[in-house]
Amino acid sequence: MYQTTINTDAERPTEFVEALAKGLAILESFDSAHPEMTLSEVARRVGLSPAAARRSLITLQTLGYVGQKDKRFHLRAKIMTLGSAFYFSAGIGDILQPNLRELVEEFGDASSVGTLDGMDVIYIAHYSIQRARRAAAVVGARYPACATSLGRVLLAGLPDAALNVYLATVRPPDLTSKTIKDPDTLREEILTVRENGYSTTVDQLDYGITAIAVPVRDLEGRTIAALNSSGYTGKVTPESLVAERLPALREAASHIAHEITRYPILQSMIGT
Repeated sequence: MYQTTINTDAERPTEFVEALAKGLAILESFDSAHPEMTLSEVARRVGLSPAAARRSLITLQTLGYVGQKDKRFHLRAKIMTLGSAFYFSAGIGDILQPNLRELVEEFGDASSVGTLDGMDVIYIAHYSIQRARRAAAVVGARYPACATSLGRVLLAGLPDAALNVYLATVRPPDLTSKTIKDPDTLREEILTVRENGYSTTVDQLDYGITAIAVPVRDLEGRTIAALNSSGYTGKVTPESLVAERLPALREAASHIAHEITRYPILQSMIGT
């Protein structure tokens, strides 16, 4: 995943709390590739001095969000309460999950809803009958937007200026041999997604994942989220997904958009 650093160049309000930002950046620095780290490793990933990182780690440890074994720090289960607070307060289980369940009951495989956060897509709802050992699309998972069907739909929904900034700064990771890493090729792909109104990907994030995604738009036509359906590469193709699942996926996205208009708090929580 991307290294988590604090952006010191961004415009900040006078009330901005630097210490809180440092603590949150530390929590975000732990992932599947870095489940436990030494003080120096945490400091390096977040871009802090060891002394500053130590103060934040001690605070998080005292609050119960971080644990320590020997000289290595790790997240504790209490961190899950932060994610569950969003899940329940946004009504995701009541509003989004039934639509995903219906898609999976009809087509099998898996379905997810994601939203854009910087250069990543964050999965905010997911339902699956798959049990494969591959990149997990669980709620809260964060992956490079450029390598997922959800992410490309979200990128295609950005205004031109924002998309240009993204393409000028993104460094696509080398995830598989098929992952698009050339910025010009990526731009062409995203513009094609914008024109078609959907995205298909094959083995971009991980081997074995073929997916199709469509935008979820608000009343003003802005893309605020994306909905996908995915299956095993070899058992499904982009062409079969378009022919068999695209109409149902668009209908579900329209229903989700309608539901979101009934719950403005959810739109404000997931809107980009």
